[in-house]
Amino acid sequence: MPKWGMVIDLDKCTGCQACSMACRVENNIPFAGPEQAEIGRAKWWQEVLDREVVGHYPALEAQFVPRPCMHCENPPCVKVCPVGATYQTEDGLVAMDYDLCIGCRMCTIACPYAVRYFNWFVPQFPVPLDQGLNPDVPVRPKGVVEKCTFCIHRLRAAQARAEEEGRELRDAEMVNLPACNQVCPAAARYFGDLEDAGSTVSRLARSPRAFVLLEELGTEPKVYYLKGE
Repeated sequence: MPKWGMVIDLDKCTGCQACSMACRVENNIPFAGPEQAEIGRAKWWQEVLDREVVGHYPALEAQFVPRPCMHCENPPCVKVCPVGATYQTEDGLVAMDYDLCIGCRMCTIACPYAVRYFNWFVPQFPVPLDQGLNPDVPVRPKGVVEKCTFCIHRLRAAQARAEEEGRELRDAEMVNLPACNQVCPAAARYFGDLEDAGSTVSRLARSPRAFVLLEELGTEPKVYYLKGE
């Protein structure tokens, strides 16, 4: 059974935010607007954080940290959900059943990475944004929690195609499968099967440069970062 994970090379990330924008479009994430964003109600399934800026313009160095859901192997959010709306798939993804979610936000509190978002309002997509809605991703209703899915709809479609063709998934077709990876102009992101020792993500996750966020919490994130060389 595969265990899907991601590796992000911080040495390559330029903080361009292409991943964040692609995620919004691919997953039908509505904009909160300036007033709601001001009180912390903006939703970013994939956010890029500024970690460090050294020096003075024009001779300065900055590091950016893209932050999707970590899809933890030991996810706190799953443990606290009282109705099973947050659950873990057999292949290691932390998924949501929006029909079960009661909006208690226990998962939001339990997540140490702050990557879960509550829908305070009925999602709205004014013209012309309504023309860009992705039919493969459901629009979440008011009153539920949502988060990054590693573009599970793309993953399942790729698995179905491979099964129809009577073959295994190829590493090359998985590396850029999520929308965030596909658009990264610096090729700083990699997706694939961590259980496959020969896969790109598995090899990079074993690099001396690799680390995970908040390792001491025991959540066992499946998003690895590569620190600067």
